[in-house]
Amino acid sequence: MGRLFESPWAITIIIIVVLLLFAAPKLPGMARSLGQSMRIIKSEVKEMKNDGKDEKPAAAPSASPAPAPAPEAPFEGKIVNNPTQGNTTGEGTGTGTGAQS
Repeated sequence: MGRLFESPWAITIIIIVVLLLFAAPKLPGMARSLGQSMRIIKSEVKEMKNDGKDEKPAAAPSASPAPAPAPEAPFEGKIVNNPTQGNTTGEGTGTGTGAQS
């Protein structure tokens, strides 16, 4: 019996049998978790490789954009009363409420 545990193959087989007996319900979840981890690592490595390539085209403009319209210059105006608000005299306080004093 002492010779059985001296072989590395025997120990490996015993460990595999014990794992299958006690951890069988958890194996699909562990495999799914391992697969998700591998996908995350793969996508991160891919992004790291693409990071250096994306910076150069972004710095150089590929097409000349249309120039932005010039902002309108400020102008001075005169405040007039709105005739629809009831002020018929053309004079007013500038509030446009139509109240006369």
